[in-house]
Amino acid sequence: MSDAARRPRILVTNDDGIDSVGLHVLARAMVPLGEVVVAAPDAEYSGASAAIGAIHLMRPEIHRVKLDGLDDVWSVSGPPALCVMFSRLGAFGDPFDLVVSGINPGANVGRSVYHSGTVGAAITARTGGISGVAVSQDVPMGSIEGQAWDEMIANMRWETAATVAAHVVEGVLSHPPADPVVVNVNVPDLEIDEIKGWRHTELASSPNRTSGGVRLEPKIGHEGTFRVHLDWGQTNELPEHSDAGAVRAGYVSISWLSRITAELVDPGHRLDRLIELLGTDQA
Repeated sequence: MSDAARRPRILVTNDDGIDSVGLHVLARAMVPLGEVVVAAPDAEYSGASAAIGAIHLMRPEIHRVKLDGLDDVWSVSGPPALCVMFSRLGAFGDPFDLVVSGINPGANVGRSVYHSGTVGAAITARTGGISGVAVSQDVPMGSIEGQAWDEMIANMRWETAATVAAHVVEGVLSHPPADPVVVNVNVPDLEIDEIKGWRHTELASSPNRTSGGVRLEPKIGHEGTFRVHLDWGQTNELPEHSDAGAVRAGYVSISWLSRITAELVDPGHRLDRLIELLGTDQA
């Protein structure tokens, strides 16, 4: 088959595990756009960032999985970045043209992009020379107190995020960037016709909601052991040009995440003593 006739190969993964409804909805939305392979963690790996884990200790396994409407599905006993790394090394067949990660329940905006396994999968794709799209859907922060997580996401409008993701992926595939990119997509939990539009956003400089601190609660029957209880603070007011502010205002947020790079200049000459000790900088 010629390159022109070949359907693009799309790897779909997530950090919530192979049983996540958001993963299933996203993968099925990708089917019209290319040859879809699902490779996702066999358990919850939220907050894993781009970690691949201690492979020599984990001795990861890969298992075939059956999901309706999808032909090539695998679970991996490791985090999403490991799924992406294995795909680049050929574990799931021919090379991939794009990695799509999600749908994560809960927005990955502002500082959370540093810790998100959803975003970490897309970053790992770029590290391996493949563009990545991370897709997350907002969960209203006001629902946290007194409500279990399963209850909070029971009525998520997954199809809205999947529809948005399909349009973003179609755009990336139809106009491939010269260099691999990471596109971070955050979608309000609204019906598609309730969304106001989209915003090209920057990362918020503060979180959606402050953390009020932690309390150590003794674990009964286990002397010297404590459970850590996180206290939530106030909701922050964030501008609409930020990713968090745009989503809160009812817009889809699209952010292009840059690479982590090293500065060549030492601001404030903080390393003078080190340079004096080690000798002249040879860079």
